[in-house]
Amino acid sequence: MYNFISNSSTIQDIIKGLNLTKSLFVSSIIIGEAHIGKKGLISSIFGDLPMVSAKDTEILKDTLQHNNELIITDFEHIQNTPITLLEDKKIIATANYITNQNLIDDIFAFIYHMPSLKDRKEDILYLTDLYITEAQKILSDNNDTDINIDDIDIDLQQNTKSLKSSIYKYILNKSMSKEDIKKSLYNYIYKHIDGNNAYKEFLDIYEEPLIQAGLARYHSQLKLSSILGINRNTLRKKILEHKIDA
Repeated sequence: MYNFISNSSTIQDIIKGLNLTKSLFVSSIIIGEAHIGKKGLISSIFGDLPMVSAKDTEILKDTLQHNNELIITDFEHIQNTPITLLEDKKIIATANYITNQNLIDDIFAFIYHMPSLKDRKEDILYLTDLYITEAQKILSDNNDTDINIDDIDIDLQQNTKSLKSSIYKYILNKSMSKEDIKKSLYNYIYKHIDGNNAYKEFLDIYEEPLIQAGLARYHSQLKLSSILGINRNTLRKKILEHKIDA
């Protein structure tokens, strides 16, 4: 069975409520943004029940006809389903938002509102550590890769989906070899090369991060110009050209 872990007190209250009514023939629904763990939470408690998405109308109707207890995900998409099929059933549902409040009030005895990830700071810390460990195992040959959480551009716009993506991208960039970078640049340039000034356009891909990284490491334009082997005035010109904050 799926193991759902959360350090949020709000989520713990939802879990407690679902467990208290697990043995009862009553319906419950969890409402909240996409990718916040609704499906995982339900699966951890009611994993033995058949699960179907409300997006699949015909499959949903068939499942309702043959089961008195089931999980319905994407409940906001329910349509063309006779309410008589939903009545006298134990339905555990998830929805990203409310589309028919009257239907929800009629079907569900318990309605839970699950907060987005940005409102669950305890879970952000836990999931960040979890995804870093996962990403290192999958993407890095060396699990001791130097990780500074403050350097990760954490993205919570799509909750766990974007959080995981931002961490995986960070670990991937940290673990890429010179050959990996060459292959990545090759694929990007092959796809986008065009026009009459491509040499200068793609030179920026190398030149801008080179100067940014050099300034971050040495904190001195004079030192960096010496390291790069270019005139200091040339370096200043390139900093202005690339609009680099120096």
